[in-house]
Amino acid sequence: MRQIVLDTETTGISPKAGHRIIELACVELIDRKKTGRSFHHYTNPEREIDSGAQQVHGISVEFLSDKPRFAEVVGSFVDFIRDAELIIHNAPFDVGFINSEFTLAGMPPLDSICTGVFDTLQLAKQRHPGQKNNLDALCERYQIDNASRNFHGALLDADLLAEIYLTMTEDQTIS
Repeated sequence: MRQIVLDTETTGISPKAGHRIIELACVELIDRKKTGRSFHHYTNPEREIDSGAQQVHGISVEFLSDKPRFAEVVGSFVDFIRDAELIIHNAPFDVGFINSEFTLAGMPPLDSICTGVFDTLQLAKQRHPGQKNNLDALCERYQIDNASRNFHGALLDADLLAEIYLTMTEDQTIS
């Protein structure tokens, strides 16, 4: 079974308000094991970044000024995720942004490309009701080293989420 652990960083919190993806990263799992394959791109949003978002990820519009636009990397992104199940923490957020970018690029929605989306936040809420279930809290709960996480970063967060997902679902077997 092929799964892709995915994370994004954005210019703000709402694609409906014109916010865009500025970092996109994926980590590949096959049969519940990391393969070492990943996909990672920064993208030029062609707009300003909200100060609150920049405080979370530390990415500046100046840093992104020479990066490709999302439409320039969408083909390689689609090739990487095609026919895989996506593993995403707070999936509605990332899926909303990806679908917005796909619409701008003239692409069909995400669910026509991948086999499904698994939301690790929903699983964490079921397993740990009433507790914090963000990545830092889950890393602490499952004893996953996140000492290098000073800011949110899509590739680091996707890698941490892969470890969290594998730990949270270790009682599941491959059928």
